[in-house]
Formats: sequence, structure tokens, C-alpha cells
Amino acid sequence: MTNVRPSQQMRDLGVVQEGAAILTTPARPFDLPTERGEAERIVDELFAALNRIGQVHPFAKGMGIAAPQIGIGRAAAVVQPPGDASAIILLNPRITACVEESDMQYEGCLSFFDVRGLVPRPLEITVETTTLAGETVATVYEHGLARLIHHEIDHLDGLLYTAQMKAGVGPIPVEEYRQTGRSWVYDSA
Repeated sequence: MTNVRPSQQMRDLGVVQEGAAILTTPARPFDLPTERGEAERIVDELFAALNRIGQVHPFAKGMGIAAPQIGIGRAAAVVQPPGDASAIILLNPRITACVEESDMQYEGCLSFFDVRGLVPRPLEITVETTTLAGETVATVYEHGLARLIHHEIDHLDGLLYTAQMKAGVGPIPVEEYRQTGRSWVYDSA
């Protein structure tokens, strides 16, 4: 049996890989409720992608995917928290507040799944999103969920987690990461 690299596996599942311009281009926001149908279609595509990926790779600490990662340059992402919690749909999300307290944890990204990077993130963020009806809603997220959501919002801003890493620190191969015994978060990101 051939050993397929994690990044190739994600590519085969329809995840856009690092180097594609769409991953470094800010996503276009929705005009809601006018573009409700388009937003619903893209959210359905994101859920389908999460389903495909989840069938071949376990994500015990949650996962997420942003529209640019499936080739759609719109401001939509879906985050599946760990356990039985309901998925979180992010439309036009933006972080409006962060606490100063942060931690450093390894993150992985479906768009370059062969490596993991140690990324500092705030322990609490406030995020504004737009509902399908066009209303703005603010929600506070903490700890691991804040990390997952921040990672996906970065994707919508055209940033990969490597942009958040400390200067001089780069990602490590997934094989080396597995030997660290550290906890981490996948996302997509």
C-alpha cells in the first residue's frame, strides 16, 4: 500500500493547498440578506467538505474549514467544536475584541497538513458575524474554540497560521510534532 502524505490526502478531498492565490486573498463579504441563497449554498459546500474530511481523519479537538480552502473566495467558514456541540457557521466574521492573555499551541491546517506550527492566540475573542437575515450578532469564544475560530477568520482575511507565528519560528514536520506530546488544534485549519 502506498503511503500518501497528509497534504496529498487533503488535496484529494478537495482542499486547496498552500501556494494557491485564493488562500492569501481576503474573502469577499456577503451582502445579507440579499445574498442569502448564495451564502446557504456555500455553507452547504463547507459542511460537505467537513464530512468528507472527517470520514478519513479524526479531529478529536475540533476542526474548521473556510470557503477559500474549497476554492470559494467568500467570507464563510464552518467550525465543528469537539464532542457533540453544534457546528458554528461564520458569515462575514470579524474579531472585535481580544483579551491580552494568550497561550501557545500547535495548530495544523488542512491546506498544508504535513506540518504543525506553534501559534500564540488570545484565550478569549469577541466575534461579530452576520446572520442570513442580515443581523449582526456578537459572540464571545474562549480557549480552544477561540483558537479554532480565530484560525478560520484568519483564512478569510487571507492569512495562514504561519503569519501568526513568532519571528524565526517555523512549522515542524507532522512526524516531529507527533513526538512532542503537545496538544494542538486542527482547522482547516
